[in-house]
Amino acid sequence: MNLDRLRGCFALLRLLGLACAVALLPLAPAAAAEPRVLRYTFPIAETNFDPAQITDLYSRTVAAGIFESPLEFAFLARPARMRPNTLVAMPEVTDDFKTFTFRLKPGIYFADDPAFKGERRELVAEDYVYALKRHYDPRWKSGNLYLLENAKILGLSELRRKLIAEKKPFDYDQPVEGLRALDRYTFQLRLADANPRFLYNMADASVTGAVAREVVEFYGDKVGEHPVGTGPFRLAAWKRSSRITLGRNPGYREVLYDEAPPAGDAHLQTVARQFKGRRLPLLDQVVISIIEEPQPRWLSFLNEEQDLAAEVPADFSVVAFPNNRLAPHLAKRGIQMTRYPRADVAVSYFGMENPVVGGYEPHKVALRRAISLAVDVEREIRLVRKSQAIPAQGPISPETWGYDPRLKTEMSDYDLPRAKALLDMHGYVDRNDDGWREQPDGQPLVLDYATSPDQQSRQLNELWQKNMTALGLRIEFKTAKWPENLKSSRAGKLMMWGVGWSAAQPDGDTFLGLGYGPNKGQSNHARFDLPAFNALYARQRTLADGPERQAIMTEAAKLLVAYMPYKIHVHRIFTDLTHPWVQGYHRNIYVREFWKYVDVDPAELQRRGGASQ
Repeated sequence: MNLDRLRGCFALLRLLGLACAVALLPLAPAAAAEPRVLRYTFPIAETNFDPAQITDLYSRTVAAGIFESPLEFAFLARPARMRPNTLVAMPEVTDDFKTFTFRLKPGIYFADDPAFKGERRELVAEDYVYALKRHYDPRWKSGNLYLLENAKILGLSELRRKLIAEKKPFDYDQPVEGLRALDRYTFQLRLADANPRFLYNMADASVTGAVAREVVEFYGDKVGEHPVGTGPFRLAAWKRSSRITLGRNPGYREVLYDEAPPAGDAHLQTVARQFKGRRLPLLDQVVISIIEEPQPRWLSFLNEEQDLAAEVPADFSVVAFPNNRLAPHLAKRGIQMTRYPRADVAVSYFGMENPVVGGYEPHKVALRRAISLAVDVEREIRLVRKSQAIPAQGPISPETWGYDPRLKTEMSDYDLPRAKALLDMHGYVDRNDDGWREQPDGQPLVLDYATSPDQQSRQLNELWQKNMTALGLRIEFKTAKWPENLKSSRAGKLMMWGVGWSAAQPDGDTFLGLGYGPNKGQSNHARFDLPAFNALYARQRTLADGPERQAIMTEAAKLLVAYMPYKIHVHRIFTDLTHPWVQGYHRNIYVREFWKYVDVDPAELQRRGGASQ
């Protein structure tokens, strides 16, 4: 009998003038609070969750909610601003941007895990030292090694080369000059050259997040399936390529919402006031479903099976936000729209070591430039991307330092007559009258383009087919899942592939790094290696932001246009939609783990009849 019924019973007895003894039954315990769960989708499957092994955006996103880097980007700040995360204060930077000293907050703990044998494991300086060294260990084949090798941490690259030459396992206990723990909570990094922007790397938890040595040794080659960090979430369940469930880390330290929104943004100021002082994370769970095809992904959101539609597929932009304004039928449902440019490029690369499209000889350069000129970017933007992109003039994206909005190159030009003339001039002609051009030596010329089985890829393939047919070039498409293409690409096995590349930091170095020779097999999927470009790239890294660095970055960008290892198509614009029960949503393109700042109101979800899982 509940309390209301018991009170009703006494009232009725009083009315009847009766008295009776009532056996008081124990009251049922109060119902547990409804969990706060955010549900959304990835369009591409994850690979694993080990910071030393992952390179794809979606695995990085998950890892960023589990692991913690020393620094982080302030969620509501604009322009982008870093702040301490696991540190007591911003690092001490000395020796002309060559020495960086980090001091950790005591009392931060890793999530409980069998690897710790029942002990509560505190985060210490050696964990960051170990995590950074793992990228140099050949065992893990780190795709992020270039970020650290380019920074030239003293002694680490030398140790790696020495152990490889001697065919010995990586020695984590070998001291190196450039990376060491000074005491339990302090570690120091020393670089060979000045690097004014090195600290950006220390705000990317998917690369420089703290990892416990015990966990790696406990799980071995399976460590990517058992991520254990100090972050606000932990991996609760995982069905590969299907569903990822993150649960609140019960051991996460007390961190309170305290964000400073930009002046003049009334919405974000309201959010900051509403959430100020609340303990993070606000959510209990994040459930991520892998839905590769756009239509079921979109319908899943409309049917309220998902709370957030991140990066609404371009195919649905006309019905969801015609003329880039939220459609009235969605507005009536209380759906909110967040539109933003991401610091990214969509590219098709040419394998520079491929015998057909690679090479630096004039006729090979002419082939790539002709192919680029035959790609109708305006049509791609209008028909395939539904006007959710702008043409790219070079590799450096808007929203990053080094982007020059005045730069105009042939990268976005569509000029079929000029493309044909280039091929004719360099001997790519039809020698056997079959309607297709051959190579200058008479060998067949067939382009092999790696692709994925999703709808937008198919639409892009159709456009490629039409463009290349008009140019007189045969093109064939080899379809595989994205993780499979990634593996083949890093091994240098693909002739051509179309991918996107997003910046994790507000600096154009990320994009120039796509062409830096030592990055081959990592960010440099094209395997481009031009000494003149390498010199420019290395030089700009040592300079502070200013006119000299800008001039060098622009010159380097022009070399990538001239040699065309990448056909850089567009810079994309994205739109996210949220149901009304999602509160505090904002998109900071440098904060992947936005979940900890977002809330889902179960009462509002039930009031509006939203589905639950």
